[in-house]
Amino acid sequence: MLRLLGRASSANVQKVAWLLDEMEIAFTRENYGGEFGGNRSAEYLRLNPNGVVPALVDGDAVIWESNTILRYLANRYGPTPFYPEVPEVRAACECWMDWQLGTLNLCMTPLYIGHVRTPPDQRDEGALERHHARAASLFGILDEALSDRPFLAGSNPTLAEICTAIFAYRWYELALDTRGVNPNLRRWFDAIASRPKFQKHVMIGLS
Repeated sequence: MLRLLGRASSANVQKVAWLLDEMEIAFTRENYGGEFGGNRSAEYLRLNPNGVVPALVDGDAVIWESNTILRYLANRYGPTPFYPEVPEVRAACECWMDWQLGTLNLCMTPLYIGHVRTPPDQRDEGALERHHARAASLFGILDEALSDRPFLAGSNPTLAEICTAIFAYRWYELALDTRGVNPNLRRWFDAIASRPKFQKHVMIGLS
């Protein structure tokens, strides 16, 4: 059975757990990182030299970096509709995966840490305002991309949704004043939020 190492509250762990469940792949999850620690131990660093979560152990194979783990699972245990075989559709999926990692993550992670994991008297309000404005702009880009399609890469959810919808959940939880903005984004998010396995692994509150 596959071992997923990482705490349930981590967005990157949530990505992997959600996909594993959608693909009906049996796995166990072990708490590492955050309040559980263990991710800086010599044992863990042999698995993931960066000392962050998640790491996936599949027999003798160890994979780290969440988006790489998603691709590995789709390739190893697929085919799956979450990783389209048509080259141009797969490329569209991977564009959004890379966009999440290299663009959206840069403002959403500090915004989340600043609001959820930082005491009010230690927050940099100016930085939070800048991250909020940047995130609003980026979710506007998602809204525009969804204006002519139900999902980011076309007619079905893909790994693009696995990567981005987790952050949309956090955005809506953090910025309730924006719930009436970006109707395409909201329609898309509501479709994702209706999936039981998204509810199970992602819609668990912010901590």
